[in-house]
Amino acid sequence: MLSDIRRLIIRELEGLRREIDLFPDDESIWQTVPGITNSAGNLAMHVCGGLQHFLGAVLGEDGYVRNREAEFARRSGSRADVAAELTKTVAVVNDVLSGPAPAWVGKRYPVPVNGLHVRTEMFLLHLATHAAFHLGQAGYLRRFVTQDSRSASPISIAAIVDEPDAERTTS
Repeated sequence: MLSDIRRLIIRELEGLRREIDLFPDDESIWQTVPGITNSAGNLAMHVCGGLQHFLGAVLGEDGYVRNREAEFARRSGSRADVAAELTKTVAVVNDVLSGPAPAWVGKRYPVPVNGLHVRTEMFLLHLATHAAFHLGQAGYLRRFVTQDSRSASPISIAAIVDEPDAERTTS
């Protein structure tokens, strides 16, 4: 199951990278529209911060220190900076969710989240859906800000196929 969750989270991170890449310039990733507080850049940084904290710091004990407020306060930076953070986050996801089953599998997540206790695998699924939620927000925001309706193919089923070379069928 960890391998499947890892593949889903990485798919969402790669989708975020494609969304960021489709912005025409560095400034536009930080733009918002009336009624929307967070830019696509903020959403990407938030997803990265959350995953690096909950996976890297808590489960992987890698020493990462999160600054959640900074994820949302940031208003400038390059697309390359955001892409680098996404790449770093993919590495954290791979480090923590690859290899033999760690001791925390099948147990309660080591720390309460918002004062609540949850089984670790359920929380990992939550993190995958949380990343997908923000990926969708970033995609809609990009289309609105840039007036570019191209798709970044954000949640490609091909990214999670067990046998990538398997023959396609229609149903």
